[in-house]
Amino acid sequence: MFKRHKFLASERRRELISPGATRSILKNDLRNFHSLSQFILAAGPLRSTPAVKHSKTTHFEIEILDAQTRKQICIVDKVTQKSTIHDVKQKFHKACPKWCPSRVGLQLERGGPFLKDYITIQSVASSSIVTLYFTDLGQQVSWTTVFLAEYTGPLLIYLLFYLRIPYIYDMKESSRRLRHPVVHLACFCHCIHYIRYLLETLFVHKVSAGHTPLKNLIKSCAFYWGFTSWIAYYINHPRYTPPSFGNRQVTVSAINFLICEAGNHFINVVLAHPNHTGNNACFPSPNYNPFTWMFFLVSCPNYTYEIGSWISFTVMTQTLPVGIFTLLMSIQMSLWAQKKHKIYLKKFSSYMHRKSAMIPFIL
Repeated sequence: MFKRHKFLASERRRELISPGATRSILKNDLRNFHSLSQFILAAGPLRSTPAVKHSKTTHFEIEILDAQTRKQICIVDKVTQKSTIHDVKQKFHKACPKWCPSRVGLQLERGGPFLKDYITIQSVASSSIVTLYFTDLGQQVSWTTVFLAEYTGPLLIYLLFYLRIPYIYDMKESSRRLRHPVVHLACFCHCIHYIRYLLETLFVHKVSAGHTPLKNLIKSCAFYWGFTSWIAYYINHPRYTPPSFGNRQVTVSAINFLICEAGNHFINVVLAHPNHTGNNACFPSPNYNPFTWMFFLVSCPNYTYEIGSWISFTVMTQTLPVGIFTLLMSIQMSLWAQKKHKIYLKKFSSYMHRKSAMIPFIL
């Protein structure tokens, strides 16, 4: 039996050592190697595991002091680099609920300018601890409320005088004297002017989301409402005398008034375009609309058309109160135009050559 096993083992060795067996083994090895290489190539290159970066967020500690007494009011902690002054005001309001964010004025130093809401903490911080001075700005109102109050008042006040309600004029004298056509035309132009203002405030202008002190609203309303009362009283008075040159003076002035109103509207539409607002704004350029060609001559054509409207209204009605109001508005708008013109010169120097601020070739 043992001899038989030895014989089978020797026969198996011979089969393995034989040339045919050797070739089959080599073929199998080559096939296995080829399959392994194809698998490795299909898997792609080996990629190293990316190292996990642990970013360190810098936090600031905001110490808020009273601007008058220099006493500490509170400390706002865990303020990130990207946080803005608006965020600080919100956290300050949570710590001190009696001061709403619109009343909070923050300064880097006493007597300095108030920091804008969009300013980041990182831009004003010199260390991890930032000291800001708090000032109570008083009762605040939104800019939209200011504009709506400014323009709604004159519209209604003028209509009250136009309707000649009792206790303003002598009723007997009002009933005896017929109104000149310029009185009706003046009411129409005045209403068109302030209705345009109201509609643009609601649907065209991108009014700032900020606030202004209540006293500014009172001053603005006193100015507009007071002058409107004075103007309307004179124009709608039973003894009002028409312009010296009659219908020709009225017609030319009324046409020029409507042209300036249309120009002012189209300029405001151009200025409200997203390309002309924000930090990355570009200088407004004229388009196919002829009213926008005023941009070739001045940098603030909206003020140019506004003054043109009031000069036309002054000539059309030929009254002293309108003339005084036009003069004061011209002075104020010239100051605004010069201020904007300087800003445009810094930002768009290549576009501002040979341009005036408000009046072509003069101012």
